[in-house]
Parts: sequence; structure tokens; C-alpha cells
Amino acid sequence: MKAYQRADRVGGQIRKELSALLHKEISDPRLAEATITGVDVSRDLRIAKVYFVSLGGSAQCDTVMAGFIRAKGYLKRILAGRLRLRYMPDLTFYYDESFDYGDRIERLLRQLDTDSHG
Repeated sequence: MKAYQRADRVGGQIRKELSALLHKEISDPRLAEATITGVDVSRDLRIAKVYFVSLGGSAQCDTVMAGFIRAKGYLKRILAGRLRLRYMPDLTFYYDESFDYGDRIERLLRQLDTDSHG
């Protein structure tokens, strides 16, 4: 159980630092609209799955993903210095589809509401 707690703490630290990096220090315009929604770190602290969304939605996903892939080494190096971990987890990036799904559900509910009142 203790390993999971540590992985969760490390994930929270990575999310916080990565968010700060994106908004203050990264000059890549592809990443300017990206927001980190979560970080899941494996129990052995070797892999960090970084979930993101973009203001452009899923249409911008490939562009933002390309920006993350290009900046991956830099981000990992900066995070390693700030987090002072013995081993910095490998960063893998994933588009967080839950926001698009939630938006779709909300639109459907609004449509049902207007259909029932109209």
C-alpha cells in the first residue's frame, strides 16, 4: 500500500511542476494551450502517464502531442532537477478524452431539455 501512496505523491508533484513549466517556461506555441489534467505514476515509479487537454479540443490533439514529444527530454531533465528523485519516471503523454465525453453528454442533456420544453 505504501508504494501506491508514494506513486500518487510523485504523480501530484509531477503534475504541479509540469503545469508550472508549461505556463511559465515553455515557448513552444503548440503547448501554450495545453493543460495537464492528471499524472498516473506506475507503482515502481518508472513510468508517468501524463494526461492533457487542449483548448482546441481533440482537433488539436496531434499538434499538442507533437509538441510534447519534441519537448519530452527537456521536460524530463527539468523535472528531475526540481523533484530530486533517484530515478525520474519516463514521461508518456495521452490526450484526456474525458473532457470531450463530458462536453458531449452535457450537449445531449441540453438538447433533451430543449426538446422536452419546445
